Amino acid sequence: MKQFFKTKYSWNSVYFHFQKWCKNGSWQLLLVKFKSVLDLSTIQLYGTHTPVKRGGEAVEYQGRKKCKTSNMLILADNNGIPIASSEPIAGNHNDSFELVANFEKMIRPLKNSNIRLDGLLLNVDAGFDTTEFRECCYKNDIVDNIKHNKKNGKNDASLLDDELYKKRFVIERTNAWLYGFKAILVRFETKSLHWKCLNIIAFSIILLRQL
Repeated sequence: MKQFFKTKYSWNSVYFHFQKWCKNGSWQLLLVKFKSVLDLSTIQLYGTHTPVKRGGEAVEYQGRKKCKTSNMLILADNNGIPIASSEPIAGNHNDSFELVANFEKMIRPLKNSNIRLDGLLLNVDAGFDTTEFRECCYKNDIVDNIKHNKKNGKNDASLLDDELYKKRFVIERTNAWLYGFKAILVRFETKSLHWKCLNIIAFSIILLRQL
């Protein structure tokens, strides 16, 4: 937690403020105040898998990482600034697990922050290519640009705008920013809420740095 503060705090002061931020919707207030900083010409959706050391909620073994992990879905703007995340998801699930329900929860704070979703261009990789998710985007007036998943057995790749899809490179910038926060490189928190809010604090600092 030391990296989030420039002045010295006792552990109980840090814990008090962290609990307060977890509960009071501070992230949504930041979005409302500084949404003019965001570039919403396109938005990017992707998933993360974070190694977990102490177990806890939303934690399971992930074969590709060969360890226990937690998964989170993240939305970023056209400059790579994170603007929303899902609840933590156990790492044994792929990115499309309960995707529609998770995405609906992710975009709710955006709607509450008066960020218009209609007409937003959403870049998504093949791991999110499901009929249900395409219908979810349509219902929310979001224009999806989803890379075709060949496992689906039908070739609708013509629906993909390749030039628009190239803008997903900003995800690498997002990851580089997030990797700068050592407290979220590996999950030690056992509570899902605490783990998500640590990430939200990192999102907030990234947003404030753009001012």
